[in-house]
Amino acid sequence: MAMPGKGGAMPGFLKAHGDTIYGGMRIVVGFTFLCHGLQKLFGLFGGMPEGVELNALLYTAGAIELVGGALIMIGLRAGWAAFICSGMMAVAYFMAHQPNGALPIQNQGELAVVYCWVFLYIASRGSGKLSVDAALA
Repeated sequence: MAMPGKGGAMPGFLKAHGDTIYGGMRIVVGFTFLCHGLQKLFGLFGGMPEGVELNALLYTAGAIELVGGALIMIGLRAGWAAFICSGMMAVAYFMAHQPNGALPIQNQGELAVVYCWVFLYIASRGSGKLSVDAALA
C-alpha cells in the first residue's frame, strides 16, 4: 500500500538503486551530448541540418558538447563539466529557440531545456558512482 507523502511503493523500491540509476543517467546523457559535438565538428550522424552554416559559435558549442559530453559520460570532473554544459544550453535556448516563440513546445527548444536542467542536476551531484572520479578516490 502506498503511503501518503512518502512517494509510494515504486520510489521506495527504486531508492535502493538510486546511485546506480543516477550513474546510468549520467552516462546516457553524456553520450547523447557527445554525439551532438561529433555531429557538429566531424559531420557524423548526418551532419548539420541543411542550410546551417558552421561558424565560430557553433564550433565552440561543438567543442563543449564533445569534451563536456565525454567528461560527463565517463564521470571525470562531471560536476564542473555539467555546470558549463548547463550554461551553454541556457544560452543556446535563449539565442536560438526563444526568439521563435514563448514556450519550448512552440520554438522546438524542449531538448535544450531538458539538457540544461539535467546538467544542472548533474552539476549539483557530481560524478557519483560508476565514474572515473569514484575509481580514483
